[in-house]
Amino acid sequence: MIIDRDFTRYLVLDEESVRHVLTKIDENDEGMVVCVDSGGVLVGLLTDGDIRRWMLTTVVPDLNLPVGTIVNRAAITAPIGAEASVVEGLFGPGVRVVPLVDDGGRCVALAWQQGSHFAIGGRRIGHSSPCFVIAEIGNNHNGDLDTAFRLIDECVSAGVDCIKFQVRDLSTLYVNAGDADDHQEDLGSQYTLDLLNRYQLSNEEMVKALDRVREVGAIPLVTPWDTNSLHFLVDYGVSAVKTASADFPNIGFLLEVAATGLPMICSTGMSSDEEIRQSVGILRDASAQIALLHCNSTYPAPFKDVNLRYMETLRALGDCPVGYSSHDRGISTSIAAVALGADIVEKHVTLDKEMEGNDHRVSLLPSELTSMVTGIREVEASLGDSRPRRLSQGEMMNRESLGKSLTVTIDLVPGDVIEEQFLEARSPGRGLSPSRIGEIVGVIAERKISAGGVLYPSDLGVKGVEPRDYDFSRPFGLPVRYHDLEVFRSSSNVDLLEFHLSYKDLEVDEASYFNEVLDLDLVVHAPELFEADHVLDLCSVDPAYREVSIAHLDRVVDLTRRLAGWFARAEVPRIVVNVGGFTQDAPLAVKDRLDRYELALDAFSRLDLTGVEVLPQTMPPFPWHFGGQRYQNVFMDPWEIARFCRENGMRVCVDVSHSKLACTEHRWSFSEFLRTVAPFASHLHVADASGVDGEGLQIRDGEIDFPTMGAIFKEEAPGASFIPEIWQGHKNGGQEFWRALELLEGVL
Repeated sequence: MIIDRDFTRYLVLDEESVRHVLTKIDENDEGMVVCVDSGGVLVGLLTDGDIRRWMLTTVVPDLNLPVGTIVNRAAITAPIGAEASVVEGLFGPGVRVVPLVDDGGRCVALAWQQGSHFAIGGRRIGHSSPCFVIAEIGNNHNGDLDTAFRLIDECVSAGVDCIKFQVRDLSTLYVNAGDADDHQEDLGSQYTLDLLNRYQLSNEEMVKALDRVREVGAIPLVTPWDTNSLHFLVDYGVSAVKTASADFPNIGFLLEVAATGLPMICSTGMSSDEEIRQSVGILRDASAQIALLHCNSTYPAPFKDVNLRYMETLRALGDCPVGYSSHDRGISTSIAAVALGADIVEKHVTLDKEMEGNDHRVSLLPSELTSMVTGIREVEASLGDSRPRRLSQGEMMNRESLGKSLTVTIDLVPGDVIEEQFLEARSPGRGLSPSRIGEIVGVIAERKISAGGVLYPSDLGVKGVEPRDYDFSRPFGLPVRYHDLEVFRSSSNVDLLEFHLSYKDLEVDEASYFNEVLDLDLVVHAPELFEADHVLDLCSVDPAYREVSIAHLDRVVDLTRRLAGWFARAEVPRIVVNVGGFTQDAPLAVKDRLDRYELALDAFSRLDLTGVEVLPQTMPPFPWHFGGQRYQNVFMDPWEIARFCRENGMRVCVDVSHSKLACTEHRWSFSEFLRTVAPFASHLHVADASGVDGEGLQIRDGEIDFPTMGAIFKEEAPGASFIPEIWQGHKNGGQEFWRALELLEGVL
């Protein structure tokens, strides 16, 4: 059991709306909130399950209702001063948190059944959360506040979560009151005391340093070495306390820290197994929120003595977050610790390894710290999970072009039996996988299949979706290529066709695909890839590369004007463009992103756009550009998009799948995203999405709330047209397009 006194991330007022509470539940990762009135008196608890059950039993759920009307008021509680054994006895099936209340009924703390995670400064630490990276400045400022400020700024630039210092009251910490001139002390103590006397920050300076950490957006943390220093930090208002390895066997001091109710990050260096077990047991009995850091307190520690796997023992002992406090050389062990499950990594940082003091020699320079943080984040992203293997978006794209499908070697007509001798595996991989040959052999063909034709899952007898006329409140259409436009436009009551061009399509005679003017509107999707592996990038900082991109888009504009002659409703045909602005290895800073928008605007100004309208498309965080994933920087942030459109009188194509992925990556509200960009939407690409790069999924196969999406577009963009942009939806006669349209009826 742990006692959490900093529980604002779970706290809601009874007058707040259910809609707001849903957002709160989503953000706190615990699936619940604590509801109080304006005076802090506990009203009850509410879980995401409670809300789902309420929605299922309510005819028309009103998300604007005050949460106090649906909260569970029968929550199990305990007095704040209750014995730990009494509170622990309240846990059971369905009860993993117990609000602790004072005599006035006010909720003052939460007791949790387990301690596998906690939060510091609003940052969740533990299983399934990103590694909490602590930059340990310690005394590496060498007593100079300006140096401390420089180190703080460098640490923030490196991307750390937390910046740590140390504070000591030498007069009480040492038996000789910190006298560095005490000749009775041995050499090591004399050396240490000499450094500390010369290179400590005063308490007043420490306050300024901690304030600076908060100002630049990091979490301040301090190791107190004595009781006076602990009280100083509590009075200052720290959100957690770090205890040094030297104090882990110091049970009295540990209990003093635990009594503050603050989360504790405890280094365990220099302690034996027995001492570690004893201290952990005492802290658990005190219901402390703890994390345990494995540590070898040698400066520098030999790699052979590091023993990272001891973190497994610590996790089992403490049932808590664990990590690694590094005193070895370099960054490799810290990154390896994350691969082994470290929830926290602590590493010293300095401006100069040759400065006086032994900590400098085991510290990282700012550039090295940046490399460490980058390595940690890359390892985190690559760890994944042990669930059944799922094909990534990039693999699916490559499987389409490089893989194989089952094809037939002879003409088949309905009624023919599909025999193994009629089958062979050939590229591309757009149909039935060769692994399913055993399922297709002996099946009776239900359609005419010409020699060389691809077999599809629907050939296994699964009934497909028949195209029909559809009922939408806005113009709709389908994505097409030249070769399938006739099939798709004649199968339904579409209002428009959107040509998804390849660069090869710019070289053909488009007129050969038309025999009459079509009573439809026209949208053109500009290619992303052009000859010579050129990916369109109107925002490139390489002038020559950008010139080529502008020239390619100019060809698309000319083709669009020619195509418009075949479409009676195409008064001003629209061109959907992925404008570029991507980077290979890392995303851009905000200022650099804004500069890329200016480059895009300049590119548009140099094109003759007479008779057409260019629509930049909203982008995902990790676009796939024929060769691998990149980082997207522009037309992804909703507020940047809205400003660009407002200032330049432009509209956009809102790709809802792309935008959902961006919201997931950046933890933006998807509803807020849509409300921000929808007023500037001329056209929509509609598909589902999953995670941060699972794009183009079938409707309801991902994470998008389509009823909410539809309501926002009906309110904010009633005239915007749309297409279902299901990845590979054109296969097998457009089966997935028709299915998507059926699922979207009543939504758009």
